[in-house]
Amino acid sequence: MIEDDQSLVERALAGDQKAFRLLLKKHQSTIYHVIFKLVRNREETWDLIQETFMRAFRSLSSYKKEYRFTTWLYKIAANCSIDYLRKRKIEALSLDQPLETKQGSVCLELPDLSCNPESDLESRQKGVSIDQAIASLPKKYKEVIVYRHKDGKSYEEISRILGIPVGTVKARIFRARELLKKKLKSLR
Repeated sequence: MIEDDQSLVERALAGDQKAFRLLLKKHQSTIYHVIFKLVRNREETWDLIQETFMRAFRSLSSYKKEYRFTTWLYKIAANCSIDYLRKRKIEALSLDQPLETKQGSVCLELPDLSCNPESDLESRQKGVSIDQAIASLPKKYKEVIVYRHKDGKSYEEISRILGIPVGTVKARIFRARELLKKKLKSLR
């Protein structure tokens, strides 16, 4: 039988080290994922897991049982990760100043990739094609697609607006998507 967090915390506070080890084992993989999402480095993640549980052990007496233990533990893990990220120094190169090397000074020149007229035109053409394909749909399919994908309405909202069952909304959206695929495929 797996004990709940609260009883394990109470036992750990009473000095039962086995209870704390059980808490560690129970939450280690979840804490791993929380930390890894922030630091994106496996080795550092394992170090931060240890740091998280050491901090948790040292401050276990400050845990308030009216809150979930996992919420408290996740907060410690996030704080450890944030502290790590703040301490980590990132070397940055100035784009305004020449870079000094053993062979002399080198000016960095980076291409401006933010402006690409060709891909901008292609994106606009695709948008126009999609809009034209939607406009050519029968009214009952066009309205559900517009409500769903342009206005971001839920199935339930569309159902209320149009006065039709949710199942009908889903079926029309499915059918509209199929028609759009065919129309857009023929444009290629």
